[in-house]
Amino acid sequence: MNAEAQGGRSAQLKHTGLRPGWTTGACATAATTAAYTALLTGDFPDPVSITLPKGQTPAFALAVEELTTEGASAGVVKDAGDDPDVTHGALVRSTVRKLPPGSGVVFRAGPGVGTVTLPGLPLEVGEPAVNPVPRRLMREHVERVAAAHGAAGDVEITVSVDHGEEIARSTWNGRLGILGGLSILGTTGVVVPYSCSAWIDSIRRGVDVARAAGLTHVAGCTGSTSERTVRAEYDLPDIALLDMGDFAGAVLKYVRRHPVDRLTICGGFAKLSKLAAGHLDLHSARSQVDKAFLADLARLGGADEDLAARIATANTGLEALRLCEAAGVPLGDLVAARAREEALTVLRGAPVAVDVLCIDRAGVVVGRG
Repeated sequence: MNAEAQGGRSAQLKHTGLRPGWTTGACATAATTAAYTALLTGDFPDPVSITLPKGQTPAFALAVEELTTEGASAGVVKDAGDDPDVTHGALVRSTVRKLPPGSGVVFRAGPGVGTVTLPGLPLEVGEPAVNPVPRRLMREHVERVAAAHGAAGDVEITVSVDHGEEIARSTWNGRLGILGGLSILGTTGVVVPYSCSAWIDSIRRGVDVARAAGLTHVAGCTGSTSERTVRAEYDLPDIALLDMGDFAGAVLKYVRRHPVDRLTICGGFAKLSKLAAGHLDLHSARSQVDKAFLADLARLGGADEDLAARIATANTGLEALRLCEAAGVPLGDLVAARAREEALTVLRGAPVAVDVLCIDRAGVVVGRG
């Protein structure tokens, strides 16, 4: 078996032995596709297939079908695979109704889906908490169904989750200003199953495979967006890309004992601000973005006390970053530099050169260290 087959992100997932699942965004897209098809044809496709950003074409069984003169509704039960996701088993519904020509696609929050009430998220205040990638997926599938049946594709999509408001109490939504229910999430449509021991073991295997293949540069990535950024920056092969997830410490400690010439760490600004603050486990259940720490860093970059105060009370790390960008304070670079310092501390003098890339939600590099 060649090294490409043994290493890289997909091999890491396979090595954990855990079954992946589907995001709420994928479920909402499937429900929307089925509902809009029924609205145009009178029949619900069951199972309904969709195409995810990486080309997978999963099929979803429908748990709910309802067709009226005003619209169509379909529901899918979320299967999170072997991940202990609080939304596993939740019924995700989509109700689609036609709008006047030229209206486009409009999203509404139904029961169990939250509304954004504070700045700093990738959605405007007042918008339903349906994240950008699920919105794009739903628009794309509406366009495909419309094209197949000669329709205009001007629709209102209302996404709801049964008992979503209750489930949301187990999430950080309330603290982020997402009120009334859950967020509809997902960047790839796939839930990567989470297990500390299995995932850390897969990281170690990834380092071993890269070293055995003679690679001198590997990258620890927090997710698929950071992986794409690293590819664009360095043109590294698959087996050089370690799906670090939240386990920055696991990567650093293993590379300390099994050095490579160069390690790149790439992840979202907020997540890497935790590493910069000294956290080695970046999971939201075990570490939080420290806005006071970010304010102190911003002061080092020239922020005045008014800006520092606004950073310290920002809703999210992203909001703090945007405040600094508007003021010309290089907070992204400061976080990346401090994260690099923390990484070197963990490496304890091992012969490994380290660089850090902080990115925003779109994968744009906002800090280098």
